[in-house]
Amino acid sequence: MSDDRMSEVFAAVRLGGVDPAAGRRALETLWDELGERAEVLYRCVIAHHLADLHEEAAEALCWDQRALAAVFGPGVPLDEGLRGFLPSLYLNLADSHRRVGEFEVARMQLAIARGHLDVLAADAYGALIRARLCRIEGALAAASVERLPSP
Repeated sequence: MSDDRMSEVFAAVRLGGVDPAAGRRALETLWDELGERAEVLYRCVIAHHLADLHEEAAEALCWDQRALAAVFGPGVPLDEGLRGFLPSLYLNLADSHRRVGEFEVARMQLAIARGHLDVLAADAYGALIRARLCRIEGALAAASVERLPSP
């Protein structure tokens, strides 16, 4: 994918922060245009952000599963860049499973996310992911299926 395409992906992600429906449409268009032949990183990024833009828990779960499937596709080397996404990918899976009421699966995904935290730096992104893990743990403990507010 060209740098122009990645710029389009990030523009759609930013748009989703302002207008979730428009951002979702833009990312879905990119997903359809790029198809399965797109580089793993880009498929992962698009699916990961599409999950965040879907209100329906089942739809979010579907996109979270696509994001993780991109990373673990046949012949995909799990390089450092992709490993850096794993805590967030598993955390999103845990949250989506929680939102559809699959609490045991959510706990399992949360444990996997926790197991990948060591790849995160002690920076703002790492702190954001660790804080989100705590919020999801709290929602699981409360058996909540409600969408958590964005950080």
